Amino acid sequence: MLSESELERYDRQIMIFGVEGQEKLKKAKVAVVGVGGLGSPVAYYLTAAGVGRILLIDEQVPELSNLNRQILHWEEDLGRNPKPLSAKWKLEKFNSDVKIETFVGKLTEENIEDVLHGVDVIVDCLDNFETRYLLDDYAHKVGIPLVHGAVEGLYGQVTTIIPGKTKRLREIFPRIKKKGKFPILGATAGVIGSIQVTEVVKLITGYGEPLANKLLIVDLANNVFEIIEI
Repeated sequence: MLSESELERYDRQIMIFGVEGQEKLKKAKVAVVGVGGLGSPVAYYLTAAGVGRILLIDEQVPELSNLNRQILHWEEDLGRNPKPLSAKWKLEKFNSDVKIETFVGKLTEENIEDVLHGVDVIVDCLDNFETRYLLDDYAHKVGIPLVHGAVEGLYGQVTTIIPGKTKRLREIFPRIKKKGKFPILGATAGVIGSIQVTEVVKLITGYGEPLANKLLIVDLANNVFEIIEI
């Protein structure tokens, strides 16, 4: 049941998918894997939407060069708080009804089942495909959706993996070269992260059509949005 304050707080989105949809969000647990450029807007808007439990996963500590895009981390966090903890206290002050859980460390084959136990949706906010493939394998093993996002420069992409209904992430991106440092405008991460959150909300509430077997390519340099059928 939603409280009176929750009914008021989420009034504008309840107008979209109803009280039942909002209650589904409240009961859900979403894992945000990577609390950086994509993870920051994803975690922020999931919290704003009233997702009941959000699990933040990252092993890094904020650095000065992160701050052009990683908006949940501030100058006072530099070299101090690991990214999940840096984000946690801000999100809790933003929405005290949402429970923010954290895991500081790297996901591995050995720990992924324990860390992601009980999660309803995984959001891929990573910058490497090694761990993305690990998420893909886990999502298919337990049968939960994985929302993939990636950015570089003024370009980004989003697709939603639904076990049993869509191709695997490994099938869509079978051969990926490892990348080092790459350019990124913070606003690009904001756009792609916001689209990822919309995918999560659609999956949980059942409202709208997710990007299942569709790859959304975003070119902000030329204001082009293109959907590729997979």
